[in-house]
Amino acid sequence: MTKEVIVESFELDHTAVKAPYVRLIGEETGPKGDVISNYDIRLVQPNEDSIPTAGLHTIEHLLAMLIRKRIDGMIDCSPFGCRTGFHMIMWGQHNPRTIAEVIKSSLEEIAEATSWEDVPGTTIESCGNYKDHSLFSAKEWCKLILEQGISDDPFTRHIV
Repeated sequence: MTKEVIVESFELDHTAVKAPYVRLIGEETGPKGDVISNYDIRLVQPNEDSIPTAGLHTIEHLLAMLIRKRIDGMIDCSPFGCRTGFHMIMWGQHNPRTIAEVIKSSLEEIAEATSWEDVPGTTIESCGNYKDHSLFSAKEWCKLILEQGISDDPFTRHIV
């Protein structure tokens, strides 16, 4: 027997969205009533641009720390293979506007205040590809993303 599987992100019309944005992909309720929310944190327009691996890798490491400083409940924030943004998995339910504000604040810190010493997990012991980081690239991309503004709606620009 073959089970039909629908992957939500493959159903999304990537030509209709307007990045940068935060989008609630969905919520799942576990057998004990716990809710897990999945967000699309899209930083660049799909099929028009992508963040180079080293810069994205550094943004990933910084977001892992900075988001947790700003909001409770983050389980994971992992980059999309297409390098246009991240999946962010959270315990509980959160308004996309709240998540967009957290992302904006985190990107501002990266762009304006972060030094190399602030980047976690950049040693051979703490990272699986420790040579593939670029704080310069991360900062430049964060500045570009912030200049465009982060929307809490994927289809209509509603800047936070």
